[in-house]
Amino acid sequence: MLDEKFERLRNFLLAYFNQDIESPEGALQEYIEENTKKRILITIEEIDKFLCEDLPQQDKEQFMEDNCDLYFPALQLTPIEWLKYIQDELKKAVD
Repeated sequence: MLDEKFERLRNFLLAYFNQDIESPEGALQEYIEENTKKRILITIEEIDKFLCEDLPQQDKEQFMEDNCDLYFPALQLTPIEWLKYIQDELKKAVD
């Protein structure tokens, strides 16, 4: 259900935050450099929709863990905290 509803977000996460990245920061920078401002704004909107979705926190975190190849405890953030951080960084990139 979530995978279909948030397909764009899922594709973003799978494409940029997978096992082949050197660091989450580098992957984010790569996304910013490779995409237009319009595309980044769409991603920001998708993240916002996801964060505002009326779902249990556990379901949201499971979605993130299923679609990111990151070890969140090593980042010292929950999956949702990390996604909010990504959203903030994307907003800075288009300001």
